[in-house]
Amino acid sequence: MAAPKEFKLTPGKRVLFLTKDPEKIRLQLQGKLDLRMADLTVDDLLDDVNTDAMTPNWVCFDWKPSEIAKNAYAGLVVNGERLFRERALMDGNFEVIVSGRRKGTGSSRETAAQCEKWSGIKLAVAESFAPIHARNNLNLGTLMGTYAMVERLQSGASIPLDAFLEGHDPVTQEIIRAGGLFPFSAALARGDVKPPRRSTPARPMTMGEKILASHLLPGSGSEWVAPGDAVMVRVDAGYSHEYTTAQVHAFLAEEYGVDYRLADPTNFAVFEDHLIYATGVPAMAPFADKIEKLREMQREFQKHTGVRDYSAKDGVSPGICHQVAREEFLLPGQLVQATDSHTCMGGGSNALAYGVGATEYAALVKSGLTLATCAESIRFELVGTLRPGVTAKDVMLHILLHHAKPQHTLDRYMEFGGPGLTAMSMDERATLANMATECVAKSGICEGDEATVAWIAARRPDLSPEDIRRRMVHPDPGAVYGGGVHTIDLSSLEPMVATPGDPDRGIPSDPTNGANVSEIGDVKIDIAYAGSCTAGKEVDQDLYAAVLGEAVRAGRRIPEGVEFFIQFGSKNVEDYCRTKGYLDIYERVGAKVVPPGCGACIGCGPGVSSKGTQTTVSAINRNFRGRSGPGRLYLASPLTVAASAVLGKIASYREGMFS
Repeated sequence: MAAPKEFKLTPGKRVLFLTKDPEKIRLQLQGKLDLRMADLTVDDLLDDVNTDAMTPNWVCFDWKPSEIAKNAYAGLVVNGERLFRERALMDGNFEVIVSGRRKGTGSSRETAAQCEKWSGIKLAVAESFAPIHARNNLNLGTLMGTYAMVERLQSGASIPLDAFLEGHDPVTQEIIRAGGLFPFSAALARGDVKPPRRSTPARPMTMGEKILASHLLPGSGSEWVAPGDAVMVRVDAGYSHEYTTAQVHAFLAEEYGVDYRLADPTNFAVFEDHLIYATGVPAMAPFADKIEKLREMQREFQKHTGVRDYSAKDGVSPGICHQVAREEFLLPGQLVQATDSHTCMGGGSNALAYGVGATEYAALVKSGLTLATCAESIRFELVGTLRPGVTAKDVMLHILLHHAKPQHTLDRYMEFGGPGLTAMSMDERATLANMATECVAKSGICEGDEATVAWIAARRPDLSPEDIRRRMVHPDPGAVYGGGVHTIDLSSLEPMVATPGDPDRGIPSDPTNGANVSEIGDVKIDIAYAGSCTAGKEVDQDLYAAVLGEAVRAGRRIPEGVEFFIQFGSKNVEDYCRTKGYLDIYERVGAKVVPPGCGACIGCGPGVSSKGTQTTVSAINRNFRGRSGPGRLYLASPLTVAASAVLGKIASYREGMFS
């Protein structure tokens, strides 16, 4: 249904302000308080409202949007209690929702946008939006606006639709006018709208721009792209997992009929990785039937479409989608889109990869084509060499603190290059790209070199080294970086720890203070978790084994009262560890080994806290409240996690520390 020509508050409808004061939110939900935008500033409003807070993992087990909406914002918890009771948003008579900076950070789950739309929200307002969440709103037909618009609406004024088009490219404007992506796609198929031919002049381009330009459809006009250009492009590869495939399947059947077909299913895949161990977590046990339904719908989708199948065999997953993709089918220069925010991990292999919501994925998997808007780029020139004890995870926690928090990286391609990158392994480069989404960036991409060629060639015997070299993309001399070029001297960095609540809360270790991270004091732990797409790769296992091997030689074991979980990112990584003898080391030190797949990172596997009093140090990528159980969650590097597990308290690693 097309969007109305103007937007005005429906008589009796209300505006909900997500304030930093939870009591004011509670009173609004109870109908006891009505706030005015004129009396508030952005600093009064809640920042970083993440998708886990909007729809925590268990809410996503309901794949129908109408059911999801009943538990909108179930992850906003204050003093152990939900701030939003069941149906609170749905029954609150709200039409507009207002928050602070960086709305929709975290997972690409479209359920976060759905929970608002199916609760009656027609307009979402924030100082800034995470790019995937913003796109999900657009695709669903939810308008996004400004604080000034809220003031006008509360004074009784109408806002013309054209006001919501400002700042958007011509194609996105047509999506807004159409009322969402599916109505736009139907209009495009009928010939009612046409993507405009571009006339972007010849210009030097960044890596992200060059990959996007190389995927333009014939007849697009100029062969160059610039930030802000909206283009139709072909997609090389994509994938979904059992957390998201059910919605993709349902949306396609609803839009195109139950006999729908995909243009080229060989380019796409399904993975059974996210919920493979969920029912082993006590908090997830009540949702066993819903989880099984998601698995059944994914199997049905795979059988119906013929996409590549990475389902579990005998209850064991082949691995986390992002890790398996880089091992088996992702290549330099490709454009990759999948239903997960950490799809950007593919950028470690010199690809342009990023996450999308279920609606957008359904549309692109149907045709193999998608609409993309070229983002600005920001470059990180890495120089020097990481000192012993410092890893790529520490680099990203440093960038999160100094560049993501002040929004330098917001909705940009993060480009990594320089001699410091060349000195990093491919697995460490994958960590850099993986955590671009924590920086609220569009994607992350690393320059390719001979290490890239060798790593891929060792796993893809069907490709010659020259084939791989031809695919690699490098920035043009003189390329323009809207976010600037930032030099990071790797030799100056210290191990970092992010305190609970957000990955951008990093604190560097104090090298003069022994093993302690001075600013957080003596933090005893109950759980240490080593795994996830970010930290379950071969090199991560090398780091765990190095620390634990030293502990074994010193006669140390994991202390009583501490649980240490080590999980493999893929079956290939598990085989690597077995060949290297790491499993024996893990057993001797008392670590608990978990088969390949996701798990504690999304609260759906061993390593999840069960009580709010517990403290976890984890090598995963984000530590939003409730992300991995109700306890306090610190983020750190593989080295710090392993060292902390042995000592029973958070500590950065240094050689000989157990002697």
